[in-house]
Amino acid sequence: MRATGKHTCALAAATAVLLTASACGGSPYDSDTRPKTNAGHRTIRPVEGCGDTAWTDPADLSPTREPARCQQGAPPARPLAEPRKVTIATGTLSAEYVAPLQVALDKGEFTKEGLDVTLKVLPTPDALPLLAKGDIDAVWAAPEAAVMNGIRGGFDIKWVAGNFSPDPESKSGLWVRLKDGETADSVSMADRRLGTMIGKGSVIAYPMEKALERHGGALDEITYQQLGSADVLTALQNGGVDSAWLLDPVWREVDDKPGYAFLGGQPAGEPLGGLLYGRSLLQDDVDAGVAVLRAYIRTVNSYFATDYKHDEAFVTYLAKLLKADRKILRSTPPLRMDWEIRKGTTDRLQAAYRAQGVTEGEALPESRAVDRSLYEEAVGHTP
Repeated sequence: MRATGKHTCALAAATAVLLTASACGGSPYDSDTRPKTNAGHRTIRPVEGCGDTAWTDPADLSPTREPARCQQGAPPARPLAEPRKVTIATGTLSAEYVAPLQVALDKGEFTKEGLDVTLKVLPTPDALPLLAKGDIDAVWAAPEAAVMNGIRGGFDIKWVAGNFSPDPESKSGLWVRLKDGETADSVSMADRRLGTMIGKGSVIAYPMEKALERHGGALDEITYQQLGSADVLTALQNGGVDSAWLLDPVWREVDDKPGYAFLGGQPAGEPLGGLLYGRSLLQDDVDAGVAVLRAYIRTVNSYFATDYKHDEAFVTYLAKLLKADRKILRSTPPLRMDWEIRKGTTDRLQAAYRAQGVTEGEALPESRAVDRSLYEEAVGHTP
């Protein structure tokens, strides 16, 4: 089926899978488990190395919340009975937020689970219909407007794991060129031209809306200029745009320089992206879906649990893996890798999308877009 139009062509909707699954020992289809549509009966058992710190209350939105963590090397691998090929699409392989997937692949964490994983570079709009049809298994992206519109149109897709939240010292986010007489505390954002890689409908709409509210603007009062990743900073510096969303480490180029001000970024403690699953891992092969998350979570606990940039050898390794400049990678604070999804994030994102005019109809309930049960299974947490 060819994908067209705003909703990228609605596939027939399948019943959403709500899972709880076993993390160690025994069959996931034991008789004492709770029934889950299209996923059989699954059991959650304690997982070695994952205790009380392996889960945090989704309702905790504190910016100082410590992300969930297991011990190094946990959760232990549980190889699938049969090897399974898995394709994960990602918009890039060089960004720091993709590092856990790259490290998991390079260090053999997926292989330990019996997974043959391929990371495929593919823009999210192109990946979504393939994910919904089962031609690819997962997407490392975010619940952007296109994703929410696709779910509303019938795509069987769920956000199943988070990726990161920013370090408190990071200034990744909304930057502006100050006009005469303006200061960082007194900036009018109405009628500004904003340079961004995504344009309307990106998850940055949510944090950007908060920043604009503090500076006399709104999402529908600015003009969006979609630019290539290498052009956003240049446009801000040469006056092509007068504001821009700058990512790590690009913001370093204007930090502490006269004429520029940082107005705000992604909320601390709240991931806005991560892994999206389609039918193949939500319904057809739930064991593989949990195994992917188990390998990802183990990688976070083993390599990204604390300030991974204090380890000079690891920074060198990471720069080579990501094909990034080591000095630039080292110049920014570490990301707080976080596999959990906060309560209400998709509600807040959808409110911002509506303010931008890129989504229509009633907001989707969180249950239509989010499934935390797979990572809960992976760490042995019973809701």
